[in-house]
Amino acid sequence: MNKNTIARVDYTDYISGDPQRKARFIQTFGDSFANMGFAIVANHGVENDLRNSLFDCVKSFFALDDDTKKQYEDIALNGQRGYISRNRESAKDQKVPDLKEFFHIGQELSHEQLEALGYPGNIWVDESPCLKETGLEVFRTFSDTGRDLLRAIALYLELDENYFDDKIQYGNSILRLLHYYPLADVSGIPPGALRAAAHGDINLITLLMGGSAAGLQAQTLDGEWIDVSPANDEIVINIGDMLERLTNGKLRSTQHRVVNPEDLEELKKPRYSTPFFLHPNSDMDLSCLPNCVNDEHPKQFEDTSAGEFLDERLRELGLKMK
Repeated sequence: MNKNTIARVDYTDYISGDPQRKARFIQTFGDSFANMGFAIVANHGVENDLRNSLFDCVKSFFALDDDTKKQYEDIALNGQRGYISRNRESAKDQKVPDLKEFFHIGQELSHEQLEALGYPGNIWVDESPCLKETGLEVFRTFSDTGRDLLRAIALYLELDENYFDDKIQYGNSILRLLHYYPLADVSGIPPGALRAAAHGDINLITLLMGGSAAGLQAQTLDGEWIDVSPANDEIVINIGDMLERLTNGKLRSTQHRVVNPEDLEELKKPRYSTPFFLHPNSDMDLSCLPNCVNDEHPKQFEDTSAGEFLDERLRELGLKMK
């Protein structure tokens, strides 16, 4: 496989019961992450009807006026739940905010469980009740799909197939409902601003149904930017910084971005996207796996926990005050 190509794999190969098909899936899937940090998966269990219902719900929420949406924004939560308004998030090391607004859904647990885990509760929108019903269904579906895909990654890393299971059971995962808002013309764009500037994700893996319009790009090992274009029935998976740290760089957390449309008419249209950021439990140890450290690949990262690393990154993104 070309090292600058994002592999397309079929999840039914992994669960087929055929050892050769399963082994081929694991190798191709893992190699794509080692080279590009991305893979595209077909037959993943996320139905098109669910995707369409979520996008309809996302559009209805972001169609609300700004004053209404801001009723569901709690600055004290550091962007972890509810609405996050325009100009609040910048990519790491970027001074210009991204051209987006978004809404976050996390674990729906009892007050006692949330308190024990140190997670904030979800914020639900009276004017858009579908966010709770559909959002939580997508959250649960992506949690299950992500767990299954992490099992394949564990085997690629020569770990027990269920290595990640208990580490993500109550993880601080987030479903992000994204609106890249339309702009009347280029005069409304601050110099250097993109819909999403180049960045790596924080978490273990990200699962993404295709956006409502083109624009997602990933950076190859040669430094070139290539389009990431899944079909409607495929999902994109990419490695986050936590898994890159855990594997001492064996799996690559690739810089990716969402570029502005070159066609000015397209700039006047919104773009919607719904990434699921699969996080581990906050106490997961992200110290490099011993089998990923050797003389040829010395340890690159300091020891830390998932909770400590998330806290550091939220400060870098401007969502949490230093």
